[in-house]
Formats: sequence, C-alpha cells, structure tokens
Amino acid sequence: MKTKKTLNVPAGLLVLSLVVSCSDKPGQPTNSGNDTIQVQDYATDPHINKGVKDFLTALNTSGGKPIESMSKEDARNVLIGAQAGAKVDLSGIEESEKTITTDGFTIKLNIVRPKGNSGKLPVFIFIHGGGWILGDYPTHKRMVRDLVIRTGYAGIFVNYTPSPEAHYPVAINEIYAATKWVAEHGNEINVDGKKLGIVGNSVGGNMATVTSLMAKDKKGPEIKVQILLWPVTDAGFNTESYARYGKDRFLTTPLMKWMFDQYTTDEKQRKEIYVSPLQATAAQLKGLPATLIITAENDILRDEGEAYGRKLDEAGVNVTTVRYNGVIHDFGLLNALATDPATIRMFDQSAEELKKHLR
Repeated sequence: MKTKKTLNVPAGLLVLSLVVSCSDKPGQPTNSGNDTIQVQDYATDPHINKGVKDFLTALNTSGGKPIESMSKEDARNVLIGAQAGAKVDLSGIEESEKTITTDGFTIKLNIVRPKGNSGKLPVFIFIHGGGWILGDYPTHKRMVRDLVIRTGYAGIFVNYTPSPEAHYPVAINEIYAATKWVAEHGNEINVDGKKLGIVGNSVGGNMATVTSLMAKDKKGPEIKVQILLWPVTDAGFNTESYARYGKDRFLTTPLMKWMFDQYTTDEKQRKEIYVSPLQATAAQLKGLPATLIITAENDILRDEGEAYGRKLDEAGVNVTTVRYNGVIHDFGLLNALATDPATIRMFDQSAEELKKHLR
C-alpha cells in the first residue's frame, strides 16, 4: 500500500523522539551470531511509505528525550500530547462509562456505541497498547470509534491498571474479569454478551490473545473472534525484525525492553504463555477463536506476530495473518497517520472480520 500524499505531522508529536543504543554489531539479534543483516537508514529505506517517512523524519530530528529515560508521568504525557496534537474524526458515536466490581476488581469501562442505535448490539472488548505503561481511553478513542462506526457494534474499552503501578498478572486478570462480566451481564449495558469479540493493539494484542487463552482454560466466556494488531507475543527481543527495525522506526529495542521491565522482570514469568503466548504448544493454542493478526513491515514486533499466526495455524485455529507493507509499529493508533491509506484499509479489514464472526 503506497501513501499518496505527504503527511503533516502535528507539532505535539515532535517530542516523541526515540533512540536506540547500538551494540558493536548493529542489527545483530540477541543470541543469533548473525552479523550479516544490513540495517538501512530509515530516510533512504524504500520499504517505508513516503508519508510514514515524513512522520519518522519529524520524529527522529526533534531532539526529544527518549521515552525510556523519562518518568512514567512524563512518558504518558508524551503520548497524550501527541495524540491530542492531531485533529481526527470522532463523530458518529455515543459514549458512556460504567464502573464494575467483579472477581475482586473494580474496573472502569468506557462504552462506545453508534450514535442513535438503541438496539442490543454485538460487542467487542478493546484492550489498549502503550507498553503496559502508556495509553488510556482518550489516546485510543479513535481506534475504538473507527471500529464502532465500521461495524455498527458496541466497543468496550477496559481501563486496566498500568505498570509500574501494577505488575503481571494484575492487568490480565482485570481484563479477563471485565470480559467475563460483559459476557454475563451484557443486558446491563445493552449489548449481546453472546456475540463477543476482543481487539487489542501492541501489548493490548498480547493481552487480548492471553484473555482468549484464559477463557479457553477457564471454560468461558466464549470469545468468537480476536483481532490482534501488531501484537507482542514473546519476550525474546532476538528476531530478525528486531535486528532490522530496532532503531529510528518509532518503537525501538531499548523502549520495548524498558516496557517489558515495567511489566515483569522475572524470567520464569516471561516464559509463561500468559506473558509470551508464542511459547504455547499447539495443544495449548487449540480451540482459540477465529483470529486476524495484522503486522507492520517496519516493526520490531513483526516476526513474532507472524510466528504466532503460524503456531495458531498449526494448532488448527482459523487464523489469517496479514502484513501491511510500508508502515511502522502502531500505525493504526497514531492519530498523525489516521488518514494513511494503510490505516484506513486496516480498520476496514478488522471491521470486516468482526462482522463476519459476530453478526
């Protein structure tokens, strides 16, 4: 997919400059011994769409402080400011909030519906990204809105406790509890809990599929479809895509390592399938819901996302894995890239998959 116009990057995004510390052999994956990978400068890389390249140029030349060197508050404010700095279409929806108490957790839900539709709607749970640390409903509102508008369904945004305020497994247990509550108490918020899907971006994709794993292991609730957008599926940091794209392409290797450290530093936990679902066996994955995995060509998480798709296929799961060329990690989240053709098509495809399984 080729961008046809130059992107105007909002000023607020210029503070998002992320850097990577290079090893003696730049581009060499951890534990690989392979030093033959040639890492191309993003500015001359023909695999990056022009509009995305313009975005990266503004990002990488701003002189901003690396996210991983900031306090959690400052890091969160960077994403908040960046998203607020780009004007996007948020029309056509109705919003409400509900705070639930279930399984020992108190969780706030943001409920998003198509404007003027009072019927009992199919519903998808939305799990936000941001490395377990950043992100909230306002930063991800457009993503939820774009899926609600395209499907005509309700979207439920789960406000899980971020890291480092909480560590694994708190957030995933909250998300599972909220998902189960929606399935069992959908009538209270006028949604059909029997027509339930789950969507997540980045670490939200990680926790979306982990929620599906937990639902399978705990015999409910029934999740009919999972949409995993450029998901984190492993804690290895040693794939070819990490080697190629770990610098100057928005999500960097040091940033991802810092984020994982806020979630859990326990090596045993990192190998658990509820943290690294790529470590699951075919038997453990068998029976997961129909799955759409979206990856981005120039993303450090690309290879592990696609590897997870292959594992799901081996386990007999109905899975489609699609790589979007020319784009970077979280291209669908970034409001600055909201009108990029790849972003638009990605939301179209994701909505089509939700409608296929929830109608």
